[in-house]
Amino acid sequence: MVDVFSILLGGLQFTNKGRRLNLAPKTSLLAALLFAVHPVHTECVAGIVGRADLLCALFFLLSFLGYCKAFRENKEGHNFSVFWVLVSVLLGAIAMLCKEQGITILGLNAVFDALVINKLNILEFIQKLLRKDKLLENAGLLRKGLLFRITLLMSGGATILYIRWRIMGTGPPAFTEVDNPASFADSLFVRAINYNYYYSLNAWLLLCPWWLCFDWSMGCIPLIKSVSDWRIIALAALWFCLIGLICQALCSEDSYKRRILTLGLGFLIIPFLPASNLFFRVGFVVAERVIYLPSIGYCILFTYGFSLLSKQAKKKKILAVAVLGILLMNIMRCALRSSQWRSEEQLFRSALSVCPLNAKVHYNVGKNLADKGNQSAAIKYYREAVRLNPKYVHAMNNLGNILKERNELQEAEELLSLAVQIQPDFAAAWMNLGIVQNSLRRFEEAEQSYWTAIKHRKKYPDCYYNLGRLYADLNRHIDALNAWRNATVLKPEHSLAWNNMIILLDNTGNLAQAEAVGREALELIPNDHSLMFSLANVLGKSQKYKESEALFLKAIKANPNAASYHGNLGKRLSNSPQLYCLFASWSWWFKRKSNLLSFLPAEQMLFDFLVKLPASEEQGTNPEKLSHDVTDQVGCRIQPRGSCTSVGLFMLCL
Repeated sequence: MVDVFSILLGGLQFTNKGRRLNLAPKTSLLAALLFAVHPVHTECVAGIVGRADLLCALFFLLSFLGYCKAFRENKEGHNFSVFWVLVSVLLGAIAMLCKEQGITILGLNAVFDALVINKLNILEFIQKLLRKDKLLENAGLLRKGLLFRITLLMSGGATILYIRWRIMGTGPPAFTEVDNPASFADSLFVRAINYNYYYSLNAWLLLCPWWLCFDWSMGCIPLIKSVSDWRIIALAALWFCLIGLICQALCSEDSYKRRILTLGLGFLIIPFLPASNLFFRVGFVVAERVIYLPSIGYCILFTYGFSLLSKQAKKKKILAVAVLGILLMNIMRCALRSSQWRSEEQLFRSALSVCPLNAKVHYNVGKNLADKGNQSAAIKYYREAVRLNPKYVHAMNNLGNILKERNELQEAEELLSLAVQIQPDFAAAWMNLGIVQNSLRRFEEAEQSYWTAIKHRKKYPDCYYNLGRLYADLNRHIDALNAWRNATVLKPEHSLAWNNMIILLDNTGNLAQAEAVGREALELIPNDHSLMFSLANVLGKSQKYKESEALFLKAIKANPNAASYHGNLGKRLSNSPQLYCLFASWSWWFKRKSNLLSFLPAEQMLFDFLVKLPASEEQGTNPEKLSHDVTDQVGCRIQPRGSCTSVGLFMLCL
């Protein structure tokens, strides 16, 4: 950044050896420091989405530096390197692939060429053009190849835009009214007023970056609908400053001042044009990330203003302290904002004070609370989001889900029904509505809701899973199996669908088919303990005790606190009465002493010892002898409780 600002503030000059000179070391360093610590950059640096802006800025600046290299061989600019001009165009294309703003570097290179390389006086040039003066060559347009270079830049830009059009199509993305309310206003006057108000907010964020928010949509900034709104003052202040700067940039007799102001305004305004709503509708109101590149122009203007004040001020130390204070405040604000970006909760809650009218902020806070299990607090924020935006279907869907889990089915159905009325293609809301209707035992309506969800989202495995549950409740077993099979086809790792297929086939006596489905599922999800458990049950019923035992052991190892896994393993041990009696009596003793429902470490050691015994030894070993052997393994002496029945001991294990 120091190199970029040294060229913009000090000009482009080279030594006889082709080395660039830094003619403004102090001001370029100050501008680079101001750019580095500006708080509006936090979103780009801390957010994953901001990587696109960072990459765009990288290639944007490389394109500018590459264009400057085109004039390294001849400082007068009569000769230039076409190669470096083309490299600059290529880097600009890469910048545009990262972010649409990247293409604006081609226009800025042309402005830089005219002002710095050709030292063009824009006002004088316009006057000669209006008079149709034949001496335009004296203005530097043709003498130094400016027209040819601008032609290269324009041709490159047109080619880039055409390629983008071919790849991405002609239609802009579809946005909703809540994303950018002003762009949907019927009145041209309302649109123009609010667009300009948005510009003033962006300018204010550059000047005073204290009120930062991750999202400015969803009613965060109410529309200005009449000239009596006091916010009109912000528009007047913005244009008063811009017009004053433009007049100085065009009419000042000081050529250095004209150049700096024009470059500063160029870098401030031109990169912002794609986000200005002038050429196409954008999907946001204000976004801190889109002023990452325009902040370069702000830093140029700020630094130039400071240099003017330092020349006129008598007490320069006070001015230096003021600038140092601004840098320190920006550093502190950056540190605070970075800490807020460390967690979703802090980020979302920080926005409540900046945009209390933003329904999306309340929605995100509620969603974060719901994910942490705090449903009562989440309901409060979801209700506020729906109040602020009565058409916020995602908030209605999430609130309906929580109410469904709390068995408040009537209100949940009302919210979900309203959501699908507002947005008929909202597949998730249709599915959740079906779940609620199923719980209310309105099966036909539930089935219709599920199929409507699938109609709007063809690949919806969760909906097929819930549809299968509905069919299972109605004893439509074939339909249930087909629905769950569709879920596993769309999402092979859908454990619940696989598990339900195994259980349904098991319960209907189709053990061979259940075993085949279970093995297929474990091939796809080999570490799922619930699938191991279900398949182990099927294998046990098929009298494949060894395989059943092995799967039970794997399931217990994966989830040792599942009491049903331990209990079902007893069915395997029940086929060996002596071993089962010994294990069950010891298990009963351990659990009674410790009042626990899960294995103690010693009990686990005992269990591991018993299940590793060969089958022949299981059937022929005396329990008294085993107790002595187990003593060495467990470290304690416990006598079996005597004879017992398999059924009774199985109940003790449970």
